[in-house]
Amino acid sequence: MTISEAEAVVMDVLWRESPRTAEEILAEVGPAQAWQEGTVKSLLNRLLRKKAVHAERDGRRYLYTPLLKREQYVQQQSKGLLDRLFGGRVAPLVAHFSEQRKLSKKDIAELRKLLQELDDEQR
Repeated sequence: MTISEAEAVVMDVLWRESPRTAEEILAEVGPAQAWQEGTVKSLLNRLLRKKAVHAERDGRRYLYTPLLKREQYVQQQSKGLLDRLFGGRVAPLVAHFSEQRKLSKKDIAELRKLLQELDDEQR
């Protein structure tokens, strides 16, 4: 399932707190995105068709809850990024970020720890 950037904005609201109404989502992201109610409802309908969210009737409104977990979305996005830009390899990704942004000592320590844990797992 592919989630667009606009749909991801709606999902972020639902991942932080749910269930939420379309009006609550609009109040949270509408001003920053310059979205109207129709835009939010269209995005919610797309997410419903993709089975990324569930809607439950509550009187005259619907309450939306995410079915797609944030971790699943992050995994899909990161795999897509690795595949598209770095041939599925992690080392060129890390090299790219180390060239473009100065890695802090903390970043380097975390990478070393991660590499050590991966190395230990393969023994």
